[in-house]
Amino acid sequence: MNTQIREFVVNRSDLAQSKWIGREAEVEDGQILVEIEKFAFTANNITYAVAGDMLNYWSFFPAEDGWGKIPVWGFAHVVQSKNKDVAVGERLYGYFPMATHLVMQPEKVTAGGFLDLYKSRRELHPVYNSYTRSQAKAVPHDDLQPILRPLYTTSFLIDDWLADNGFFGAKQALILSASSKTGLGLAFGLHRRRPEGPETIGITSRGNIGFVNGLGFYDRTIAYDDIASLDASVPTLVVDFAGNGEVLAAVHNHFGDKLVESTQVGLSHWDAGRPPSGLPGAKPRFFFAPDQVRKRTNDWGKDGFDKKLEESWNAFAERAGGWLTVEHGKGEDAIARIYAEMRAGRINPAEGHILTF
Repeated sequence: MNTQIREFVVNRSDLAQSKWIGREAEVEDGQILVEIEKFAFTANNITYAVAGDMLNYWSFFPAEDGWGKIPVWGFAHVVQSKNKDVAVGERLYGYFPMATHLVMQPEKVTAGGFLDLYKSRRELHPVYNSYTRSQAKAVPHDDLQPILRPLYTTSFLIDDWLADNGFFGAKQALILSASSKTGLGLAFGLHRRRPEGPETIGITSRGNIGFVNGLGFYDRTIAYDDIASLDASVPTLVVDFAGNGEVLAAVHNHFGDKLVESTQVGLSHWDAGRPPSGLPGAKPRFFFAPDQVRKRTNDWGKDGFDKKLEESWNAFAERAGGWLTVEHGKGEDAIARIYAEMRAGRINPAEGHILTF
């Protein structure tokens, strides 16, 4: 019986345009077909789309010219297998397109997982090509995992990178888009380093200050238009999850040479202008998480890295269960609606979205 794949694609030059397309699955020897069970959609996925060309995100699941498939994190189960090492019925966690199904080519298979080295993904970074095998129908924090864990992994790596570099001498750390889930994860990590680490200051929209303050991760929280109230004589670093050039410029211009590090990560304000060149203080640079994964895997070994990340993730997930409400959406219309709302920035930071077909 032939399987029809339904896929959600967006116009790479105009993300407001999207459509559903269909095609037939073709499974060759050594490959498997998985049915995507559920996936999370967050502002991070909008970042994947906005930075798709710059950071190669469109290459994972290629689409017809001019269109792209936004990667998401989620669970799937194997419905057809022509690979002797992977059985029908297995449950997988990892990186998928917004689609009903995906053809994969498992290689380097172990009891715990494998790399998907399908032809279009063979040369891409293994951080995104690694899939976890699970015989269980559910894992701890089953809904939280696709919503928060990929974001928290980035948070964990930034926190570790900053600490590994002595926080670049900073005495205070600013987090732009403090209510973003990756920002909250970083604040959680920095909070656990207090009092040795820098004071952590969240910067967010005025309407989100109450929510952010209530979590207890930040030492204090201010609104974007209160940046000038901060002490400009203190050595400061900024981690920018917003991607709003005007806000980042305000930070640079306020602190000048006292801004010792300017790290850009996300684009939660994806439609805002980019920062001008020649800003005072440290030159803004993008954080590329796989580089820190590679370094710490060399430092600690893969098992050591996995253990540290798992312990930190479980601690964050336990806290997140108290403030994050998981909303479920089902069907193509619901998926398209959540995409549109996320693009427009109309999502409550205290919500997470799990989508299914």
